[in-house]
Amino acid sequence: MRNFNFFGRLSRAFNDYPSLSKVIVVSTISGGSLIAYAEANAFNGSKGHIAHADAVASNDDRRIASSEQVPKKKKVVLLGTGWGGMSFLKSLNNTNFEVQVVSPRNFFVFTPLLPSVTCGKVEARSIVEPIRNIIRKKNVNISYSEAECVKIDPNNKKIYCRATIDSHSKGEEVFAVDYDYLIIAVGAQVNTFNTPGVMENCHFLKEIDDAQKIRKNVIDSFEKASLPNLSDEERKKILHFVVVGGGPTGVEFAAELHDFVNEDVVKLYPNVQDLVKITLLEATDHILNMFDKRITNFAEQKFGRDGIDVKLGSMVTGINENEISTKVRGNGEKTSTPYGMALWSTGIGPRPLIKEFMKQIGQGNRRALATDEWLRVEGFGNIYALGDCATVNQRKVMEDISEIFRKADKDNSGTLTVKEFQEIIDDICERYPQVELYLKNKQVRNMVDLLKEAKGDAAKESMELNIEEFKSALSEVDSQMKNLPATAQVANQQGAYLAKCFNRMEECEKNPEGPPRFRGTGRHRFHPFRYRHLGQFAPLGGEQTAAQLPGDWVSIGHSEQWLWYSVYASKQVSWRTRALVVSDWIRRFIFGRDTSGI
Repeated sequence: MRNFNFFGRLSRAFNDYPSLSKVIVVSTISGGSLIAYAEANAFNGSKGHIAHADAVASNDDRRIASSEQVPKKKKVVLLGTGWGGMSFLKSLNNTNFEVQVVSPRNFFVFTPLLPSVTCGKVEARSIVEPIRNIIRKKNVNISYSEAECVKIDPNNKKIYCRATIDSHSKGEEVFAVDYDYLIIAVGAQVNTFNTPGVMENCHFLKEIDDAQKIRKNVIDSFEKASLPNLSDEERKKILHFVVVGGGPTGVEFAAELHDFVNEDVVKLYPNVQDLVKITLLEATDHILNMFDKRITNFAEQKFGRDGIDVKLGSMVTGINENEISTKVRGNGEKTSTPYGMALWSTGIGPRPLIKEFMKQIGQGNRRALATDEWLRVEGFGNIYALGDCATVNQRKVMEDISEIFRKADKDNSGTLTVKEFQEIIDDICERYPQVELYLKNKQVRNMVDLLKEAKGDAAKESMELNIEEFKSALSEVDSQMKNLPATAQVANQQGAYLAKCFNRMEECEKNPEGPPRFRGTGRHRFHPFRYRHLGQFAPLGGEQTAAQLPGDWVSIGHSEQWLWYSVYASKQVSWRTRALVVSDWIRRFIFGRDTSGI
């Protein structure tokens, strides 16, 4: 019994003090004696307690001293876990910042593959990465709160949030979060253009829940149309799928649905295959307007061959639960078409939070939150915005033309020589990217040639321009200014750029690396954001994809589909999602698409 009590106490000691087992293991390996350790500990018991107390006090003093010396970390609050927010978190490595992520969605979605989810080509879980998986691998202090920001208070550097999880708490639902820097990356919502009935009767394709609802509705439509008590007219109505909007999302969904019908439905629902109809409504003259005309024409011709009814110039005026009303642009002819399921994919608009914030800061007449070239919200040095919720308000050259001339005219002669201008041309092109676009479109080799052309003289190194001639040479440059597209590619690059700025914040405060300030002295802290277009894809079904890459390189066919596969696999944010997506593609090739609808 006595031995039993001894081992029981020993077992409890190991459970209460796990470090004790480590001491025993280390002592045994090093050849030390457990008995000797115990005797030495007993002999020095009273002295050990005193030494331990002194050590604790000393450590406390050191911690207090170090806390006084180490500056408090700046707090960065990030709103959103989309492309911009994810890219920022993955690229940030400055441990001098404390980051708090606030978003109602605790995961990142690889949105370019959402159309593939709607018809079972890819599983929903395969394109989702939990945000905590991303932040746990960082050496930066990052925390996450599943909540929705409902108000931004820039004057007091606070945001007010509401938890999206029902905690059944009786306390205040809204809580405040302080910040030193605020990064707004909440994305955008679908723009219905106030068309009656859209919100009540249409599907959207912005979130993972949207794709899952569409997938279930597609399968339910075929199951419902297979019931024996329906007429052919009723079946045709149920199996009429209408896509409103001829952009990349609408076109890809129509192509995915067509492939699903012809490759899988024909095997599972042979009685209703011939009753399926896919209609694509586009209000402009062509689908895929943002692509090269060669791609646009090929897509329209292919959809015609595949039996997808593309109606151009058709503006939707209203939708009820049974019919879609349209008006032909030009002659105003109105029609009503029965439908079974409708997808609305016509553009995006600001979320309520952004609308309210824009009114608050005097940007109420804009479509998106305006930022400068460093992604700072106009008028605020500590609030940044990126992705679909914001737009870069590129500064015009003509607004600063007098200051540019003054900076270049170093000898204050009132005229500008070619040599003086060449010394500042790189800074001008960096500060005003529209200058390079203008030169490219004019097919002029460099800015000096443009100035000589404006002067009208023979090319001479001694050529000089006055302020009016300088203004004349640059008068049309600002016509090349374009808003950045609302794509994942833009948001991803903006997030990485902003993280790079935060990583070098302290260094660039001391040694600015940006272009010179034409209005004022010194240099900007950072280089301005420059979007680099890496190309775009348009999957058209039948294992054919259109690719438009930099350098006016356009190609369409099956080989581009494999390029699409490789690029989208490589762009996944983790090896887990990369493996899942690839396995889904392989499964589809072998077994076909999943038709369970769950």
